[in-house]
This record gives sequence, C-alpha cells and structure tokens, in this order.
Amino acid sequence: MSSSYPKFAVVGHPNKGKSSIVASLALDDSIQIGNTPGTTQVKRAFPLKVDGKIVYELFDTPGFQRARRVYAWLEEHGDVPASKRVDVVKEFVHRHRDNERFRDEVELLEPIINGAGVIYVVDASKPYGAEYEIEMEILRWCGQPSMAILNLIGDDDYREEWSRALGQYFRLVRTYNPMTASYKEHIELLESMAQLNEDWTKPIKQAIDALNRHYELKIEQTISTISDYMIKVLSFVHKQKIRGEEATPTEKKRAKEAYKKKILSYEHKEQESVEKIWQHNGVEKSKEELNLERCGLFSEESASIFGLSQKELIITGASAGAITGGGLDLLVAGSSFFLGTLIGGVVGGVGAMYGFNNLYELRVLGQSIGKRELSVGPMQNLNFPYIVLGRALYHASLMAKRSHATRGVIELKNISFTEEIISSESRKILEKVHIKLRKGKEITKEEQEEYTSTLHKSFLELLKS
Repeated sequence: MSSSYPKFAVVGHPNKGKSSIVASLALDDSIQIGNTPGTTQVKRAFPLKVDGKIVYELFDTPGFQRARRVYAWLEEHGDVPASKRVDVVKEFVHRHRDNERFRDEVELLEPIINGAGVIYVVDASKPYGAEYEIEMEILRWCGQPSMAILNLIGDDDYREEWSRALGQYFRLVRTYNPMTASYKEHIELLESMAQLNEDWTKPIKQAIDALNRHYELKIEQTISTISDYMIKVLSFVHKQKIRGEEATPTEKKRAKEAYKKKILSYEHKEQESVEKIWQHNGVEKSKEELNLERCGLFSEESASIFGLSQKELIITGASAGAITGGGLDLLVAGSSFFLGTLIGGVVGGVGAMYGFNNLYELRVLGQSIGKRELSVGPMQNLNFPYIVLGRALYHASLMAKRSHATRGVIELKNISFTEEIISSESRKILEKVHIKLRKGKEITKEEQEEYTSTLHKSFLELLKS
C-alpha cells in the first residue's frame, strides 16, 4: 500500500445508497445525496481525520452503467491467468480514460486498481437479480479485498437470498443502514473491514481507538457546553438605564423583551456549538421556540404539560415553596416535560400565579451619580431550569445519534425523562446549583464540576435510550 491508512472504494449499481454509506462512515454531511441516477458522476475521496490525522479514506464513486460491455472487453482481452487479470482491468482503465461512454466505470475502477479495497453496496429491500453478477465478476477481476453491504432502503427484506449470492463473490457480507446506523454499528462495520486484509488489521484498530477517544471527547465537550450554557442563562440579568424614579410601562416592556431575546440567543448559540462538536453543518431544525410566556407553573399550558389539575398544581407549588432551600425535588408520577419530573413553585406557591412577568426579579436600582437602571433577572421560576436543560440535552442526544447520511429536518419534540435517566440524587445536585443562581450568587468551581459530572451521567443514560 502506498499510504499508512486503508482506502476503500464504495461501488455498486446507481441509487443503492453508496453516497449515504460514504457520508455515514466519513462523518461528512457535505456529501451530495440524491434519489435520481447520476448524482455521483466522478469519484471523490473523503478522508476521515481524527486530530488532524487520516485514519482511513473512502471513495464515493458513480454507479455501474455499462457493466456488461466492460466485462465483454475484459473477457476478450483477458486470456491470462487469474493472477494477471488485474493487469487487464488496468489496461481497460488506461485505454478508456477519455472515453465518455465508459466514464463511470473508469471512475469507479481507478481507485480499486490503485490499491483501494472494495465495498459493494446493494439494496436488499429489492429482490436479487442475476444482472448484478456481471458487476461482481468485474470486481473480482480487480483482485482487491472486498466485502458487500446489504442496505435496506425500502420496507421489504431480501437479505437471505442476497447473502447466498454475494457470499460466492465476497469474503464478508454485512447489513448496514447508513440512515439509522448508530456509533456502535459504525465501529462494528470497521471491525469487519479490518478482517479483509491482514495489512489493514492494525491501522483499522488504531482508527477505532482514535474514534473511540474522539467520541468520548465530543461527549465531554457537549456536556461542558451545556453546563456553561445553563449557568449563563440561569444567572443572566439584563440592566438598562431609565429616566425617572420609576420605570415607565414602555421601559419595563423594553427591558423584558431584551431579557427574553438574550435568553433565546443563548439557546441558539448553545445548539450551534453542539452541532459543530458532532460535525453536523447547516442542520435544519423544526422546533417550537423556547416560549418564556408559558413557563408559569399554574398556567393552562403547564397543566397540560404535567398532566395535573389546577388544584394539584397549586398544592405542588405551595409544597415546593415550603421546602428549605427553595424547592428540592418533588417527584410527580406520570407524565413529564423534558426533565420536568421535578417541578416546584415559587415560595409560598403564589408567585407563579401571575405568569411570566412575575417569574423573574425586576428591580429599579439607584446609582451614586443620581441615575437609575432597571434590572431584569435572574429567572425565579423553578420549572425554568429543567425546561431549558431538557431542550439542551434532547437536542444534543439527537446530534450525537444523527447519521451524517441523514438530510431531513430535525424535529425537536417534547419528550419525557424518567428517574432512570435523572435520579432523585442527581436532581438534588442540580437544584442546589439552580437555587444559588436564582439568588444571584456565584457558584464555586467544585459546584460546577459536580453539576457537569451529573449532567454527564444523565446524558450517557439518554444516549442509551
């Protein structure tokens, strides 16, 4: 091999998911994927880099267009021992490099005759056909280590008959759906690829080790980002100058709108950062914006969210207000909103009765130079941290699980978290920090580290679900 890392040409019939396979294994969502034949017209190399080092390289290739004519040419010129057949394929590529009629075949064969292994992709949701045997014979002439991937694009399943046929041409046959493949399935496929060639065993094992380290690092970076975001958004205070002794209705409205806008911008930046960590670029999201007007514990929206009656919500709020420290976890059996299995009330169960406008501190502060300013924040609603935290963790889990072959819109839906994900003990640790932030107090480095560690454990549980 001319390089220290393995190379693989992903080949097959048009529209069998070759580009999707490459995107998934290369962790590259910039790869063009289409439903019409000819989306990939020339070969393109996609190296997977970890820490600036290429661990393996994939070639996205056009589909076979004139396989029968190519094979006829090979047979006509191939009266040679099997060990020499690859030289005939090289001769075909050399002679037809500028022949537009065989452009696709030249493009897909070139990386193989230059040493790339073969990954042959078929759509196993369609019945096996003998016409594919011509393609497989051509690949066999190339003499390179090869495997076949069964990609289930549709709902039907013909893997059994495909496996029987492919097993006669390829050393390994594996099922892999690039649209839904998990990180674990990605690694398992790499382990299979390492079996194709003894020379690839060590570099692919090194690639897997590097990917595992990188995966753990991405989880750590994600949780660190969410932890910083939570502390920033929960402690945020907006201040603005006012003209008189008291803030006018217009000044109050302007301050509240500025406060809400900043909170939303924090979430937007946090999501962008997480998407970048997981190497997802330009992700299109369909989501309900964080609606601060609906954070009230006793609103009709909250009653719907938590599945509780108005009376039950009032009791819950009053009980939470009576707990020393401002509302340590009250578990509610049944439905929940994101991390909302913990819900509480403003002290005495009264403050939240008036909706969003009374759920944060709004103060007029005097200054020594005689001017005054209006201060808005931090948010006092006990539900608020768990709503924004739930949104952040759910979004992050989608990014971590999302295949780079997927091009659809992400729907950020409301989901329920159970005690299996956020334990009672974990919620106490989280709430201890939330209480200090609501009071405008600084948290210590040790408290943030414990907070981040708790989020890390919860996120790992979420990734398993």
